[in-house]
Amino acid sequence: MVDTMALLRALFRLARKASSPLRPAAPPAGDEVFLDAPDARLAPALVAAGRGDHGPAAELLSGVRAAAEWENRDRYVLRLAAFARSRAEWLDRWSAADPHDPDVLLVTAQLAVDRAWGSPARAELLRELNPLITAAARADGRDPVPWRIALDHARGSKAGHKYFEELWEAAIRRAPHHYGCHVAALRYLAASWHGSHHACFDFADLAAQDAPANSLIQALPARAALGYLTDGCGPEVPRDRLDAAADRAIALSAWFPAADPCPAAIRNKLMYVLVRLERWEDARTQLRLIGPYATSFPWDRDSDDPLGHFLRVREALSTAAPGAPVPSPRRPRTEHGGHVRAGDH
Repeated sequence: MVDTMALLRALFRLARKASSPLRPAAPPAGDEVFLDAPDARLAPALVAAGRGDHGPAAELLSGVRAAAEWENRDRYVLRLAAFARSRAEWLDRWSAADPHDPDVLLVTAQLAVDRAWGSPARAELLRELNPLITAAARADGRDPVPWRIALDHARGSKAGHKYFEELWEAAIRRAPHHYGCHVAALRYLAASWHGSHHACFDFADLAAQDAPANSLIQALPARAALGYLTDGCGPEVPRDRLDAAADRAIALSAWFPAADPCPAAIRNKLMYVLVRLERWEDARTQLRLIGPYATSFPWDRDSDDPLGHFLRVREALSTAAPGAPVPSPRRPRTEHGGHVRAGDH
């Protein structure tokens, strides 16, 4: 296994010195596109939570934890915590009924981080959450998801590199190829040294080389490319490196069925990157594979109306002649932009 821990440490040192084939479905009509749609397992839990019933959510999280479905567990925790930001009664009842349950501790920790993230006093508020995140991590020693929350928490609270390295080592010991933890590390690199995109690509490329072909880690370089393409600062990244990152994510996308909400987040980010790289035919292919499942991120990077922005991009791709350039559908954000989303701190 490639030692991504050693690479992370090396990047810290450098930064200190530098201070099966698919048949895509046809694009759906506009009124058939869903934004951030839950999958078939999560949807009933959200409906029940809306009625104040935490039972289905508890059953869902307990089941994926028992089966060690860590990627799904991470996804479900993020969505349940986001729902609880506006409707928390079901979570309060769950916590009162079983305060030491690993699953309620995990959702509660994620919710607390989400709530603190948008505050001007973010770092101070996040530091107060250390006991809550520690309790979630201790509740099930196999689970990497509390450590992904801890990595995000460390970035937001401006923790030092040594502490972050310790968290990272604990996270990958539990799940060496957990996508969420790798994204958290990538974000930490980007936040610690703004514009150090080469360091982010080095980390993402090495992690992808070490991961199985069907691992979500294969999309990590494309995530680094998205950061570079939307950042507007730092040394130029060669075009062939951006294309290689997109190609890895294209190969990963081919592992999943078309028009499925589970890989929708990966495919939406990939399509965004392909549009920015002006790879129109590849972008059209991903658009067909996305089907009706748009995601807020990354379309909210350019617009306060992510669904409308996705539909504009789709229209531009669908109406342009094959091989012809697609007019840019990007729109400036308003003064009300920059809102915090739970899954994309």
